[in-house]
Amino acid sequence: MAAPSFALDFERPLLELERKIDELKSLSGGAPGDFSAEIQKLEKKARRLQSEIFSDLSRWQVTQLSRHPQRPYFLDYVQLLFTDFFELAGDRSYGEDPSIVGGWARLDGRPVMLLGHQKGRNTKENMVRNFGMPRPEGYRKARRLMELADRFGRPVLTFVDTPGAYPGIGAEERGQAEAIAVNLEVMSRLHVPVVSVVIGEGGSGGALAIAVANRVLMLENSIYSVISPESCSSILYRDTTKAEKAADALKLTARDLLELEVVDELVPEPDGGAHRDPARAAEAVGRVLRKHLQALLAMDGPALVEDRYRKFRAMGPFTLGG
Repeated sequence: MAAPSFALDFERPLLELERKIDELKSLSGGAPGDFSAEIQKLEKKARRLQSEIFSDLSRWQVTQLSRHPQRPYFLDYVQLLFTDFFELAGDRSYGEDPSIVGGWARLDGRPVMLLGHQKGRNTKENMVRNFGMPRPEGYRKARRLMELADRFGRPVLTFVDTPGAYPGIGAEERGQAEAIAVNLEVMSRLHVPVVSVVIGEGGSGGALAIAVANRVLMLENSIYSVISPESCSSILYRDTTKAEKAADALKLTARDLLELEVVDELVPEPDGGAHRDPARAAEAVGRVLRKHLQALLAMDGPALVEDRYRKFRAMGPFTLGG
């Protein structure tokens, strides 16, 4: 596999080593030669270095990985896992919001409704997608599609990847908080299976608005939190440079949230992260998605609503004073 074109700070030693390997392979013309022993030695060193780097990531490093610009996004998973995707647009009230994409598709031939946040790969795409931060019309579109799926008895599968809902003046004027709140209500009473997968960032209500699900899954190097480490640092410590400390306080990684029973399963990523092998990452997501969907399809509508209710009511330990 060719070395990625972008690397985070802690990835750079590995990227430099992989580039040296690629250069030697290019010089050898892909055939065994004078460089074969050196290539094998460097490849062994690269595997060892990769294991050292990724076996003990800090929460802040996981946060950085969740935002990696080469990480597979929602539409990548659509292409790799589903067939017959037919996008539906507009909220039938104000307009279209490209930061949330949704529509009908098939998973192993079964019709499902897909919804997901979508970021852009470059500045131009991000301007169109609003950096994956939905406006009210995006959430109202999602609600419309979820209600459509409920009407036709089709499972809803959502893919979460957003820094949070867009906080602009126009979004607030058009009822951002109300749009999110209504989505929470609608999702809580859907009579079809709902499975959500956090594939990158899961930021606050902007993520939860499409994640009130019977099963919530998280990729190994994704995050899910009420606030970003940077914003938490600014509020809690009054110092924007303490994001790493804030990330530890938030316990926002998949391993943390699995331990806290906020999510149901951690989806393992390929060595070095999903961005290094999107096809294998999608394969892992598909395997876990199918397992949970199959179990939920055995339940009727009222049982699914009750299952969802009990799941969210059970979150968070509490004690009574006295």
